[in-house]
Amino acid sequence: MRAALVGVDFGKGDFLASLEELSLLAKSAGAVPVITVTAKRSSPDAAFFVGSGKANEIGDIVADNELEIVIFNHALSPAQQRNLERHLKVRVVDRTSLILDIFAQRAQSHVGKVQVELAQLQHLATRLIRGWTHLERQKGGIGLRGPGETQLETDRRLLGERVKALRAKLDKLQRQHATQRRARGRGQVFSISLVGYTNAGKSTLFNNMCKANVYAADQLFATLDTTSRRVYLGEDAGNVVLSDTVGFIRELPHQLVAAFRATLEETIHADLLLHVVDAASPSRMEQIEQVNRVLKEIGADHIPQILVWNKIDAAGLEPGLERDEYDKIRRVYLSARDGIGIDFLRGAIGEFAQSSRAAVPDEPVLVLPCDVPV
Repeated sequence: MRAALVGVDFGKGDFLASLEELSLLAKSAGAVPVITVTAKRSSPDAAFFVGSGKANEIGDIVADNELEIVIFNHALSPAQQRNLERHLKVRVVDRTSLILDIFAQRAQSHVGKVQVELAQLQHLATRLIRGWTHLERQKGGIGLRGPGETQLETDRRLLGERVKALRAKLDKLQRQHATQRRARGRGQVFSISLVGYTNAGKSTLFNNMCKANVYAADQLFATLDTTSRRVYLGEDAGNVVLSDTVGFIRELPHQLVAAFRATLEETIHADLLLHVVDAASPSRMEQIEQVNRVLKEIGADHIPQILVWNKIDAAGLEPGLERDEYDKIRRVYLSARDGIGIDFLRGAIGEFAQSSRAAVPDEPVLVLPCDVPV
């Protein structure tokens, strides 16, 4: 699907990095970015977000290049999206819808699919205003040319009932996960969660440490479903549960954060977070800030972190450790792909585990092979 990408610079954050990210998101969703349109504004236009003049320019570009979709690097209001689709005569997608679409394509587990559908329906609920083009697209447009209030109320009721059913199903799944965590807790198994910006290399690191076969690719949101494995990391760390989680991203839709709480429960209840950072990214400090913001939103900001600076081969850095003024390990530098510096990370985990277990009497630990799922 040939696409035009649209980004508006409001003078905040790293605009170029955000545009590059939009291109990666579009490709991850299956679109082919043909042209990128940029603009500068102090605030969004109420009708078209970009203003009528720029909307006309985008319309000409769409017609000249025979484009099929226009993707905005921002969250559009229902009215703005409706106006743009009528003006441009092609489908218009905002950043939130794009991320939701990628999640819908990638979700594999039952809980993942439930979470994505819930997030999509919550987003759609904000678009059910006067029964416009979204309803026509969903139902083929037959018999819905200018649907009245009765049809709109029916859609809202059906959507509300489905959302309620999905929330009940998610609550049940969360209770099941809580039972599994309590069982692990009784065995006093040290729990570690990999967190980080999307495409930072979490799944590659997980596979390296656990000799697992979790899907890892150079694309955004390659991992959606939390995968946990029990693995022995040496005498110091002992037997631990390592969890690979969904990556975070700037302007992550609130509906996704709320819906994915079941998946992110592993993060909330971890003993240690390994915050994986793409050391080669020029936006790495902003990405760290974005991840910490989401961790705070889900109530995981109190959990101790070790920053894992991954992809040191691309960043021209050496493997090693960095400590803070209290002699605690602050950063580990490694390459998950090449396995360089993994021993430093194992040592850091062992040191942290020992200090956290210092006041707990030693108990025999059952060591299971790495490929035994938790």
